[in-house]
Amino acid sequence: MAACTTCGSTDPQTVPGVCPACSATRRIGAAAWLDWVMPDRVDHTPPPRRPDPLAWPGYEASRRRAAVRAGTDESVVVARGRLRATDVEAVVVAWEFAFLGGSMGGDAGDRIAAGFDLGRASGLPVVLAPSTGGARMQEGMASLVQMASSTVASRRHAAAGLLQVAVLRDPTTGGVFASHANLADVILAEPGTTMGFAGPRVARAMTGGTLPEGSHTARGARAAGLLDEVVARADVPGVLGRVLRWGQGEAAVGQSPRTGRARAPSPAPSGDAWAEVARARRPDRLRAPAHLAHLDVAFELHGDRAGSDDPAIRPVLAWLEGRPIMVIAMDPTVNPNPRPGGYRKAWRGLRLAGRLGLPIVTLVDTPGADASASSEAAGIASHIARTFAEVLEVPSPVVAAVIGEGGSGGAMALATGDRLLIQEHAVFSVIAPEGAAAILHHDAARAPEVARLLDPTASRLA
Repeated sequence: MAACTTCGSTDPQTVPGVCPACSATRRIGAAAWLDWVMPDRVDHTPPPRRPDPLAWPGYEASRRRAAVRAGTDESVVVARGRLRATDVEAVVVAWEFAFLGGSMGGDAGDRIAAGFDLGRASGLPVVLAPSTGGARMQEGMASLVQMASSTVASRRHAAAGLLQVAVLRDPTTGGVFASHANLADVILAEPGTTMGFAGPRVARAMTGGTLPEGSHTARGARAAGLLDEVVARADVPGVLGRVLRWGQGEAAVGQSPRTGRARAPSPAPSGDAWAEVARARRPDRLRAPAHLAHLDVAFELHGDRAGSDDPAIRPVLAWLEGRPIMVIAMDPTVNPNPRPGGYRKAWRGLRLAGRLGLPIVTLVDTPGADASASSEAAGIASHIARTFAEVLEVPSPVVAAVIGEGGSGGAMALATGDRLLIQEHAVFSVIAPEGAAAILHHDAARAPEVARLLDPTASRLA
């Protein structure tokens, strides 16, 4: 057995390509990856047409050599089966890097589209497992247009109300990354994956400089909000199983939803309004993490796909008493004032739940959106306005619950649902009492006095 190139260990591997001593993850082929993730599968790969649109010198010979080396006749294979140790069925489109760098030519593009179409016809989610350098140079524009054709197939599948998950493998760059792979509802990456639109070598050549630490890496992309999570190869089948089960609208395993309706009692009359504001702000009040702990969480979405991952808003795929729901939780324990990226992340959750026909619960808890100059320059008002529109236009039922302090439009944007609940001793106000006192009296210290005028208490609002 070859020694691990990272730590030198020769211990036998239980997960293919993963060192049991140091967890270093090396590149493996499509067949080995599928054997681990989906051992129970049936091949659905269409036969190749073997195009050579440019009559590129030596291209056919290169394809023949690549087929011998890779053990497959193209860079993409399509399979349908069940994920390891689950009963969850899916269609998987997997790339073989050993075949011309996993590049996407005409045949590969046809197979990607065929995978999406198989998923749509079967009512199944699609898992993308790219390991690719991007478009295939030897096929020129016939290769580049596969970005468009694969995107069309992806959108047809999505329009059918079906989930798409990408598991980025080393490397994932170029035209695959900049088309259907980045349109997946959930994007995961294996540790050590090189990723980006332009690969590191191309980026250095085009910019004429060195790249910053963490550039073009899975962990760097996770920090920048460009993917949802870096997942160890050993955990990929389990994570996929939970996400796909949730996305298919299935109850959590071993749980059945309750029947009937429960009506919450009306809150008791509140005390002094300022005292209620203080109570809503108490650091020991139960916030989003405590409420989420009562749910069976399948997965949490991370990142706005535009360079940030604001922790103030958390879209969570979960089950409530066995029923799959989307929770959009404001979490002031890390950041009390949502920034534009937080609202963009909320849009991801709203759109996904709406497309899959799953109900949405929003947990409202913020004194107001971030008012910094950077958020203003990034369009915080526009993002709040768009969030109102997203909530109002989503086809799924939306139940909003104010669980702490609701402040101004930054809170109202996620409270404009079909039902609005407020927890006892929570508050909801048009403006924070300090802000109102500054406007009315030029003195924020008079906030207790103004709070009694605003009366934002639960009993008053109920």
